[in-house]
Amino acid sequence: MTGQRSPKDFFRPLAVGAPEPLREVPARPSRAIHFFDPSNAKMAAKVPQMVGTVDVLLGNLEDAVKADNKEAARHGLVQIARDTANLGGGSGPTQLWTRINALDSPWVLDDLTTLVAEIGDQLDVVMVPKVQGAEDIHYVDRLLAQLEARAGLTRPILVHAILETARGVVNIEEICGASPRMQGLSLGPADLAADRRMKTTRVGGGHPGYVVREDPVLTSDNVETSQRRTYQQDLWHYTIARMVDACAMHGIYPYYGPFGDISDPVACEDQFRNAFLLGCVGTWTLHPSQIDIARRVFSPSVDDVRHARRVVAAMGDGTGAVMLDGKMEDDASLKQCLVMVELAEQLAGIDPELKEQYDAIEVDA
Repeated sequence: MTGQRSPKDFFRPLAVGAPEPLREVPARPSRAIHFFDPSNAKMAAKVPQMVGTVDVLLGNLEDAVKADNKEAARHGLVQIARDTANLGGGSGPTQLWTRINALDSPWVLDDLTTLVAEIGDQLDVVMVPKVQGAEDIHYVDRLLAQLEARAGLTRPILVHAILETARGVVNIEEICGASPRMQGLSLGPADLAADRRMKTTRVGGGHPGYVVREDPVLTSDNVETSQRRTYQQDLWHYTIARMVDACAMHGIYPYYGPFGDISDPVACEDQFRNAFLLGCVGTWTLHPSQIDIARRVFSPSVDDVRHARRVVAAMGDGTGAVMLDGKMEDDASLKQCLVMVELAEQLAGIDPELKEQYDAIEVDA
């Protein structure tokens, strides 16, 4: 890959005095990344009471913030961070993220210089929109290192990229491996649909015209005997699967992005669950009503955790194969179940309700 750093230099700080890059991205639960507009006083007032109830609070500075509100949003986020206890900082119950403006915008430089200087010790992740390739991550990486050094920070701020262009999808592997700061990727379905010239105006989710149709049942005279049923398909299956593979390869985390139809919680839950089953660890929430959906979907069910623990207990040293309920379980099954068990343990550490449910599970032989 052109422009790649030597492996021996990859984990060296990019500025004198900047903190050492992390060797491994922390496995912090982030089922719901809840967006809020820091320039909106009503939204800002709700932030303190949301700490501890949502895994990530993200101050949005980009889309959905009008041009004449950009500075108010930036300074509003600084004030919210300063005034809110236990928000962000690498160890609090709720992480603090921000989505900065696009790298070609007139606001992004002030976003980064202001936020790192003023609240860099609380900021966990910077989300970068419309990432096209590794060069975008390299730019943010170096600038963050310089700003961290100047601010005297001891913990590096991580970077999260949004896949919103066809070029970004094509370059997905090099984006994931561009920096040790990379925390994860999110799917940006609306901008990506426009860039690909997809014929949908929905923000995430399926489309009634994207279907497969069952084969016809014909009489001897070649006449169809009944209406042929159709089954709506997932427009985003390919992209999410590719994103999951690229993230897994580089040890970072994939996320579904926004689901725009707030009035359709059923379809929202379906889209979130599709992403969860494919390997995503969380999603964006644009309205408080979506938070509970995300928390439920991206937490393993009691039944799944019970089964996973049974397999782990039955497999012993992890070799060979066992029969449970008429199904063969082997070392590959064990690896799948360990993913479920480890996630349940992480979530139990921050979610008292889940801890109570998981602790009550009894594992039979």
